Amino acid sequence: MSIPAPAPAAGTEPVPSAAEVVDSMEEMSGGPFPGQRRSSARGICFKGTFEPSGDAARLTTASHLRDAPVPVTVRFSNSEGNPDVPDGAPVTRGMAVRFHLPDGEATDLVALSVPRFVASTPAEFLRLTRALRPDPGTGQPDMARVRAFVAAHPHLAEPITQQPPVPVGYGTLAYWAVHTFVWVDEESVRRPVRYRWEPAAGRQALTPKDAARQAGDYLTDEFRRRLARAPVAFALRVQLAEEDDPTADPSVAWPEQRREIDAGRLVITAPVDDQERWEAEAFSPLRLTAGIEPSDDPVLAFRARAYAESYGRRSRQE
Repeated sequence: MSIPAPAPAAGTEPVPSAAEVVDSMEEMSGGPFPGQRRSSARGICFKGTFEPSGDAARLTTASHLRDAPVPVTVRFSNSEGNPDVPDGAPVTRGMAVRFHLPDGEATDLVALSVPRFVASTPAEFLRLTRALRPDPGTGQPDMARVRAFVAAHPHLAEPITQQPPVPVGYGTLAYWAVHTFVWVDEESVRRPVRYRWEPAAGRQALTPKDAARQAGDYLTDEFRRRLARAPVAFALRVQLAEEDDPTADPSVAWPEQRREIDAGRLVITAPVDDQERWEAEAFSPLRLTAGIEPSDDPVLAFRARAYAESYGRRSRQE
C-alpha cells in the first residue's frame, strides 16, 4: 500500500504559529518554568541497545531496523510542563528513544502512554490547551469550558477523557508513537506504519489509592531499583496499515486486528553517564533516517516547529 505525498486539504483552517501554541502550553501548565521543557519537564535518561529482529528488513531500508544492534539513549518522562507535578498524578508518560546509527547520524522515536493523540490538527490542539488553562481562583481547569470544548469536538471525546494509567514503573507501560510514519523499501514501495513499545515485564498499573501513597519521584527510584536487578526490555511492535486506515489523524486508532510485526527488542541497561547533557537534548519525532518518512499527519509536521520553539526558550532560560 502507498500513500500520496502530503498536501494541504481544501478548506482547512489556518495553522497556528509555534509561538501561539507554546505560549498556550505555558499557560496551561501554570508556567513558564524557565529552562524547562514546555511538556515532559520531569524526566530521566538511560542507555541501552536496540536489537532488530530482521522482520522489518524487507519493508524498510532504515539501518537500525535491519540486522545489527545499535546503541540507544532513552528518556522517560511525565507529560506535564510543570516539573513539580508528582509522579503519582494520572498524567500521560513519555518514552523518547534515540537510535545511534552506524554512520554517526541518529533517528528518534517519540512515544506516549496513550494510543491516541488529543487533537486531529494543530488548531484543535491550540483550542484544547486554551480550554485547559487553570482558573486563577482555583488553579484548576474550568470544567465547564472543557465540556464545551468536547461538545464542540465530539470526535475527540474519547482521547481527551481517556484516563492514563499510573504505572508501577516506567518499565511497565506500553507506549505508542500515535502518528503514522511511512516505511520505504529497496524497491521504493511505501507502507504506512504505526509503532508501539510493549514492556517485557507486562503492563502493570497502580490503583488510585496506591498511586496517592507514592513519593513525588517514585518512578525514577523504581526504575533504578529495577535496573539494579536486571536490564529492562521492550518489544517494538509495528502495525501495518490497510487501505482505509487513516494516516493523517493521530486521534484515531487503527483496528487492533491489523497485521503487526515484531521489529526488535530494546534493552535498557543503566542510567546515562552524562545526565545533564541528555536532559538538555531535544528529541524529535521528525528526526528520521533514510527508509522512514513522515506521513500526511498535520500534527506530526507541526510538532517539529513547536519543539524548536520550546527548545529555543529553554536554551535561553526563558
